Amino acid sequence: QVQLVESGGGSVQAGGALRLSCAASASTYCMGWFRQGAGTKREWLSYVTSTGTTRHVGFLEGRFTASRENAENTLYLQMDSLKPEDTAMYYCAADDGSMCSASSDQYTYWGQGTQVTVSS
Repeated sequence: QVQLVESGGGSVQAGGALRLSCAASASTYCMGWFRQGAGTKREWLSYVTSTGTTRHVGFLEGRFTASRENAENTLYLQMDSLKPEDTAMYYCAADDGSMCSASSDQYTYWGQGTQVTVSS
């Protein structure tokens, strides 16, 4: 069992930045970020493999950047130029499988989430 603990959420004004962290209790091949706004489906944002392959969803337009520190089993999400529509609960997820994907069904382990609120 792998525990994931997110941190770094908070309230910011539009145009601001936040950096989320996800500390894992053990190493896994795939770590990803998802978010879920009020009344919306959980959506994939990015993933990073333990070998450094990184993917981001297209609609982020380069505003968010995921990275990973394998030595510390930690995943990061740098979020810049935040917009009110980025307001959501942000979740870290991980899986030991040999492939990463954008599907939440693939991920075995989930954190409790960290809230991000962006005001206009």
